[in-house]
Amino acid sequence: MEQVTIYGRTSCGFCVRARDLCESRNIPYIWVDMIERGMSKQDIADQIGRPVYTVPQILVGSEYVGGFDDFYGYVRDHEAATAR
Repeated sequence: MEQVTIYGRTSCGFCVRARDLCESRNIPYIWVDMIERGMSKQDIADQIGRPVYTVPQILVGSEYVGGFDDFYGYVRDHEAATAR
């Protein structure tokens, strides 16, 4: 799987779960802490090219995936496809 970029906050449970999922599956990822970097949701929207209402916002390579639930489904589908 291509490198994952996670935009989120350390205080966000779903953000932490996204990081944990990457770590448990050895998926390379970049963590972008929006608080540490002083980023707003609008800043993230400018980065990913779509409106942002919640975090995390997750990309695989340059492909926008969505939030944690979308990412979990993406990982599950990717693992099933590569296991064949």
